[in-house]
Amino acid sequence: MKVKTYNLVSNVEQEELDAGLLAESYVVEVTDGKNLTLPPMFESEIREDLVRSAVHASRANRRQAYGHNEHGGKRAPQAGMKHSVEWWGKGRGVSRIMRKTGQRTGAQNPHTRGGRRAHGPKVAKDWSQKLNSKQRVIARDSAIAATMNSEMVSSRGHNFDSKIRFPIIIDGYKESRGESVEKFDVESLPLQNSTRKFIAMMHGLGLGEDLDRAKSGRTIRAGKGTMRGRKYRTPKSILLVVASSNGLHKAARNVPGVDVVAAKDLCAEDLAPGGDVGRLTVWTTAAIKAME
Repeated sequence: MKVKTYNLVSNVEQEELDAGLLAESYVVEVTDGKNLTLPPMFESEIREDLVRSAVHASRANRRQAYGHNEHGGKRAPQAGMKHSVEWWGKGRGVSRIMRKTGQRTGAQNPHTRGGRRAHGPKVAKDWSQKLNSKQRVIARDSAIAATMNSEMVSSRGHNFDSKIRFPIIIDGYKESRGESVEKFDVESLPLQNSTRKFIAMMHGLGLGEDLDRAKSGRTIRAGKGTMRGRKYRTPKSILLVVASSNGLHKAARNVPGVDVVAAKDLCAEDLAPGGDVGRLTVWTTAAIKAME
């Protein structure tokens, strides 16, 4: 199966600021590139059930073991056992549970207020899930095929220009400054202002609305994750697939909602976060060739 790639031409305009400083702005124009033969995985059958199984297994295998502290006596008591207690003994017509010292209030037992957990989570529990290697490959290929279906991509909530064609493959990149035109390998983008250049590329392709959706949709996470380094929840936006970790990889990795992955590391979870197929994906020509 052959498809056309996109060539990008960035028109660089310089604006003079205070104290003689120059600020560059970028407007990217998109033209049709050469034809490219896609690997057979792009024509695979879309198996949403296998994709969901692969994603759930991947998430389960990353899960960290957790559990309560073992009771270590008065010096290291577990939760619910941090009371000074006494036993009333038998023959008083009440239950034989431990009670707070000098009080009638029961303590430490699972059925008492402030008591310990009856069967708390165990550290030894195995959360991992097994998945056959062939199923994992089929799930990845199915998720790749789903990125070519514009209806599936739209149903995930992504916003993009209706004129764009799938798959979105970037081939060449040029920068035009006045009369001079400089050509770059798209993956070896110069690091100076590279993130602004990447955002201009996505706007030129017609994907700017999706970047704005992810940026404006960033919210504070509910629950205790806010105290554990996961304060914000950001919607998933563009997935950029590259062949190597060069300039383009570094330019895009800090944009809200954008994920960058090398073609050799691509898996079903990258292409279908949460198990829902049809992520908005941008490929480079080198990444397509690396997957053959």
